[in-house]
Amino acid sequence: MKNTIFAFKDDFPKYKQIYEQFKLFIEQGDMLANEQMPSIRGLADSLHVSRNTTLMAYEQLVAEGYIRGEGRKGYFVNELEPLLFQEAFISNKKQTESKKSPIVNFRADAVDQTHFPLKIWRRIANQVLTLEDSFRYGEPFGEEALREQISAYLFQSRGVKTNANAIIIGSSTQQMLVYLGHILKDEFQSIIVEDPGYDGAREAFQFHRFMFETLPVNETGADLSQLEQMKSRLIYVTPSHQSPMGVSMSIQQRQMLIHWVDKMRGYIIEDDYDSEFRYTQKPFPALASIDSARVIYLGNFSKSFLPGIRLTYMVLPEPVLTRYKKHFTYFECPTSLLSQLTMAKFMELGEWNRHVKRMRLVYKRKMLHLVSELKKQFGQNISIIGEQSGLYLLIKLHLNRSEEWFIRRASSFGVKVCPTSLYFINKKTDHPIIKLGFSHLTCDEIELGVKLLKKAWA
Repeated sequence: MKNTIFAFKDDFPKYKQIYEQFKLFIEQGDMLANEQMPSIRGLADSLHVSRNTTLMAYEQLVAEGYIRGEGRKGYFVNELEPLLFQEAFISNKKQTESKKSPIVNFRADAVDQTHFPLKIWRRIANQVLTLEDSFRYGEPFGEEALREQISAYLFQSRGVKTNANAIIIGSSTQQMLVYLGHILKDEFQSIIVEDPGYDGAREAFQFHRFMFETLPVNETGADLSQLEQMKSRLIYVTPSHQSPMGVSMSIQQRQMLIHWVDKMRGYIIEDDYDSEFRYTQKPFPALASIDSARVIYLGNFSKSFLPGIRLTYMVLPEPVLTRYKKHFTYFECPTSLLSQLTMAKFMELGEWNRHVKRMRLVYKRKMLHLVSELKKQFGQNISIIGEQSGLYLLIKLHLNRSEEWFIRRASSFGVKVCPTSLYFINKKTDHPIIKLGFSHLTCDEIELGVKLLKKAWA
């Protein structure tokens, strides 16, 4: 270690603080046996103390056997007896074990890396870097080139008629919901959310102290019969692929919801987060395609392309758009200008549509393989929910154990699975439900993971 720096406390001798800090470095293994200590002069200059203060600290370390002096060479760390730092070692070992990577991770927040169009994306990104537009601050509501491409894409794929001016670009669904909540909270004090439903959306609404009413959702879909008894005029839904249950709202339910919001003179917040990946039938049209005046539409590129790109978009009806732009005109867009321009060009060249078509086939193959393996290993002991679309599915376990037990047992066999209890508010399940993401896994990894789960839960 050539040198170091740290803050001193006022009520403790400085030489003793230096001594304690280096003692900790040595005991925790940050400084190894025979490693040279910083020089007396160098450390004193770095810490803005006298050389005598540093020397006193070193003499204390020498006296206790932590370091040794070797004439003009300086001071060096001694090899310590194991008992001296056994406690620190055990603590570090426990932390390391807790961070040990699982053999198979059924996480739901990743995408397939092997099929990512890396060369194409890199080539376009390099071209964008040569443009004059890349060397400026971006537009507050997102780059026009990207907003125009999204407008064309939404009309083609989701039936949503809009123009570039009505589209807002952001960095995440949560960020956009926080901004949106800021301009809606004066008119709406409460909101209807799905139960179970996306916990990240609830956190965004709680940030603005919205009160909640809940819309029950089960394996067959949302129960809209209770809407008439609710007082809220604002509702947040995930109709194309309900989060987390994976069910889709039928066209009849969509029309019923539109009729309700028209009557209430409120708004539907439609989160269409991964509508690109439907495997058994064509996607239903978005709610925003039925009534654009009463629907706030959200979409993103995280699930269908790359989470790290941090690109989300929102289509706002005219009254909300006016308020939004009034409030946020002087705020900078939270999304990278380079990512926006690269994605705009990516879409313009037709690469986006090619990517979605390719990944739909890739993910369908993985979904079918996961379903097949689960049925083979577990048979009637589980029910599979949501295999028609999306990048994960749910399994309801018909075994007399808790969710915590299933997750802990899976982990002990090297498999990470995700809970669903965090999505529930009032509604409770009769059996534990586990979430299995498959997008980033190979078919061999899926097969191995299910076999390990069988051993864990047998």
